Amino acid sequence: MYRYEFTPEAKRQLRKLSPEIARFLLHKLDYFISTDKPLSFAKRLINFQLGQYRFRIGDYRIVFDAIETVLVIHAVNHRSEIYKK
Repeated sequence: MYRYEFTPEAKRQLRKLSPEIARFLLHKLDYFISTDKPLSFAKRLINFQLGQYRFRIGDYRIVFDAIETVLVIHAVNHRSEIYKK
């Protein structure tokens, strides 16, 4: 069974989003990890600066690393902002 953990930065980013969007993203994230292979919904990133994988949920992206059965979420933001550093 998979589970997820947010980094402090990802928690801050999630709190900045509207409550409706945050609930929607968490609902989809719960759905992804409830399946046998949540990485089948993810795309592997070429540049690992932010993380190894990303989930695409509408116009939002969740960037994370997969460590055994734990998804460590590094960033949650709109697609126009997520990759800017």
